Amino acid sequence: MTAAPCDDAGAATGDWNSGLYLKFEEERTRAARDLLARVPYCETRLIYDLGCGPGNSTELLTRSFQGAAVVGVDKSDNMLAVARARVPMARFVKDDIARWRPPAPADLIFANATLHFLPDHRKLIRTLLDSLNPGGRIAVQMPNNTHELSHAAMRMVAADGPWADRLVPVAKSLTVIGQADEYYDLFAPLCRSVDIWQTIYIHPLDGPDGVVEWFAGSGLRPFLDLLTPEESRDFLDRYRDRLAQAYPRQPDGKVLLRYPRLFFVLHK
Repeated sequence: MTAAPCDDAGAATGDWNSGLYLKFEEERTRAARDLLARVPYCETRLIYDLGCGPGNSTELLTRSFQGAAVVGVDKSDNMLAVARARVPMARFVKDDIARWRPPAPADLIFANATLHFLPDHRKLIRTLLDSLNPGGRIAVQMPNNTHELSHAAMRMVAADGPWADRLVPVAKSLTVIGQADEYYDLFAPLCRSVDIWQTIYIHPLDGPDGVVEWFAGSGLRPFLDLLTPEESRDFLDRYRDRLAQAYPRQPDGKVLLRYPRLFFVLHK
């Protein structure tokens, strides 16, 4: 859906940490804005925001589609508490989007940075298409950074420590996002149109610590959730060292984090 990276990012409870996630709220919300900008305005009565997190994307939807009923869906109590306080005009439901199905036909299903956590997201999207009203849309954004240095370093640290027996299976099970043509070929026969694109964002961060903070609230969670607090500190120290080698500092001290994201809007 992230220095105190040893705050465990929810590792003790298994829940998401909205404070870590929102440390980079502007950068994370930028992708949601870019996705929403490609959703043509039309009569929209019911919207579902899947994996709504702390409500930053839900807030955008309520502002853009005034008068529509907006429902945020997330399984994190922490995230939902923040979202309800932030967007009181929306309704929020606690559920796992892997199993959730729309209780009523939707005009727009919005999924910003959430479906990539699901290995069967392609099947889920096909199911969600069937739940749309005629002319409805599904708008999806997924980080596509499996092959980036940041994630290669995670996998190397996972395989190179005393926790390898626990973390290597996690590294092998992480979902790999497909190429744009794969999604186009899959969904074009089912839709009136498919708008698909990829953007590589460049985020200036405060050295390796900034990269650790970014992913402590997102990509590192599957690893940290299986570690004790002491192991988490050791893991993050090793990860930080690898990041220092992978990301040279700029003259101003920043490092530049490449962050590719895949977008598509399906029009039923």
